[in-house]
Amino acid sequence: MSAEQLAHIESIVFLQSVDLFSFCKAEEVLRIAAIAQEKQVGAGELIYRANDLADSIYCVVRGEVEVTASDSEPRRLGPMRTLGVIEILSGRLRQETARASSDVLLLALSADDFFDLLANNIEIVKALFRYLIRELQQTPKSAA
Repeated sequence: MSAEQLAHIESIVFLQSVDLFSFCKAEEVLRIAAIAQEKQVGAGELIYRANDLADSIYCVVRGEVEVTASDSEPRRLGPMRTLGVIEILSGRLRQETARASSDVLLLALSADDFFDLLANNIEIVKALFRYLIRELQQTPKSAA
């Protein structure tokens, strides 16, 4: 195992800090960590592009990702931020392009594995709903 690879326990601790999983209990985070795969992306490399099939959710562990959409300013996302959640949950194609601004370490959750996990664990589903409702309540009315 290289020095860059996360130990399983580090993955669990990291995922507990990610907003998307903030309402999950330790047992649920353990299950999520079990399906997470590390992905290293070099600076300037494409993670995904707009109109690609949404096949994974990504959590930024280290580094920074620039996310761009045709109708808005680019956003930079750093550690503990997630990419591609809405497209996975809605079944849509990617709405944005994501490119590594620096060398990036991601944890990827494949859509198939994620939905299998949700199908067998109502507590994770409840936690995701709590997260999404909180996000909707915090979104300014003009942005909604």
